[in-house]
Amino acid sequence: MNANAPCTTQSPSRTTQQRGPGIIAIDGPAASGKSTVGHAVAERLNYLFFDTGLMYRVVTRVALDRGMDVHDRDAVGALAEELDIALLPAGAAEAPGRYVTVLVDGQDVTDALRTPDVDRHVSVVAANPRVRAALSLHQRRIGQQYASGHAGKAGIVMVGRDIGTVVLPEAPLKIYLDAPVEERARRRHQELLQQGKDVPFEQVLADMQRRDAIDSQRDVAPLRVAEDAHVIQTADLTVEQVVERILEKIED
Repeated sequence: MNANAPCTTQSPSRTTQQRGPGIIAIDGPAASGKSTVGHAVAERLNYLFFDTGLMYRVVTRVALDRGMDVHDRDAVGALAEELDIALLPAGAAEAPGRYVTVLVDGQDVTDALRTPDVDRHVSVVAANPRVRAALSLHQRRIGQQYASGHAGKAGIVMVGRDIGTVVLPEAPLKIYLDAPVEERARRRHQELLQQGKDVPFEQVLADMQRRDAIDSQRDVAPLRVAEDAHVIQTADLTVEQVVERILEKIED
């Protein structure tokens, strides 16, 4: 997805009053554009935007900060069950590009979630059955709560890796975003540079290849395309073009 290409609205008739399917599930590998696209779709439809991956990053961040072994399934699983995680819409004064503010026990940890050490370990944490059970239950409850409208929102856009296959398999619209690993690593590298983190591209690429392998090969809820999902390759598309393709699926 070419984030630098001009993004213009191609269908002015679409507004936030457009009726949608209630739940839109967007899955895909790391840096495939899920958060950027999902947030844009949610804005267009007046839906809640919920990035489930942030919850796994929270558990990973806290585990690392506490010096825990992320491979210790019992300890990390217990941590996931005890943490008080809150995801709030980002305010106008927040950093550009931030879609949500993440609080852990009342403390803002948002800026500490997309770092190289979290990137390297989050897939191990996400493969923990106890962690997934704790977080998936919470995610499903939120999805069902907003499916018919709640708190001024007409529905929910939920993004992750197993939304359409495990968390909300009943979602009426499922999208799978993808792009070559080199393109996704380039995006993540640019993101890190913009945050002032000078990480070699080769390291970012290696970390992403490793993460792809863990995500697709784990025993519990592996990354895969749902049978009824619409697959969109984002490498050569702008954000707006991907958003338009998703909105077109609503009209079909």
